[in-house]
Amino acid sequence: MIVFVFFTLVGYATWHLWRITPGADVFKYLVAGLFLVWMVAAFASMLLRKRLPYPAVVALYEVGQPWLIAFAYLLIVFALADIATLCKLLPKGLLNGNLTALLSITGIVAAVMIAGGIHYRHKYREEISVKTEKPLAKPLTVVLASDLHIGYSNRKAELARWIDLINAEKPDLVLFGGDIVDISTEPLEDMHFADEFHRLTAPAYTVMGNHEYIGGAEDSERFLASAGITVLKDSVAHFEGVDIIGRDDYSRRHRAPLQELVPSPGHFSLVLDHQPVHLEEAQEAGIDFQFSGHTHHGQAWPISWVTDAIFEKARGPYEKGHTQYYISSGLGIWGPKIRIGSRSEYLVLHITPTR
Repeated sequence: MIVFVFFTLVGYATWHLWRITPGADVFKYLVAGLFLVWMVAAFASMLLRKRLPYPAVVALYEVGQPWLIAFAYLLIVFALADIATLCKLLPKGLLNGNLTALLSITGIVAAVMIAGGIHYRHKYREEISVKTEKPLAKPLTVVLASDLHIGYSNRKAELARWIDLINAEKPDLVLFGGDIVDISTEPLEDMHFADEFHRLTAPAYTVMGNHEYIGGAEDSERFLASAGITVLKDSVAHFEGVDIIGRDDYSRRHRAPLQELVPSPGHFSLVLDHQPVHLEEAQEAGIDFQFSGHTHHGQAWPISWVTDAIFEKARGPYEKGHTQYYISSGLGIWGPKIRIGSRSEYLVLHITPTR
């Protein structure tokens, strides 16, 4: 059913491109055909990644993946135009053989995508200070990031830039909220991505995200271990008076209840849980701080409206009782490296004892 709906929508957008293109049929078929070839490149980047050399897959990603955004925005524009035409707000033949309309629509979509690509390159620094009466060995600076999605799209040079940003904070601890891996560990191993993580100047911990399981749980855990990152899977680590509680991903329905993982109510507790679901569990367990990701805040509007509707909190700081949360829209991104109405970010958390 989903496949049928998808290709129906693709047909709708393609038909509109054919119809709006002026001149002979050959020009119409050329524009519509290029749109469909672009779509094929988008899916080939995902489906053929194990059959093609790394540079070829990277090229397909760079060329093909933006189609997903272009398709969504063309679909919105054409649908709104059709509705406006039915309501007699636009003339009936506006989208029929109109070069001005074709250039205007494709130009606006292209401009929005270019702006979104530039926006994605900028990484926003969020900062939160937390004071606690619970004993700590010293004040701590913790850098937290989620959803790196490294591999074919976010490559080693980009990861190196992110590691530099993290190290610049002079952290005592680095925590990742899952989905470090994108859809496969093969490029990470072949291109030696682990070398960049070894440049971190502080101990690093992470939890499993849904993409670690998509990439293969054993392969993902092996790569993360080779990168010097400790995986917490329904387990706890202790660091300078902080209990770091890492939950297995919500997609694993057999994961342990949070209450069973809390080691001591006397310590400052920080939960890493990839997906921000059932946030009340942290409140009920007396957790001090929870960090989650997964939502990407939709990546591109209007999907951000969908994540806002699905999740209790889709991005930003939040509180329930005495528990503080931060839901990150992610440092990296899945698919096209474009953000529209969302942003790429990392969190700098300062934990200060009051006694």
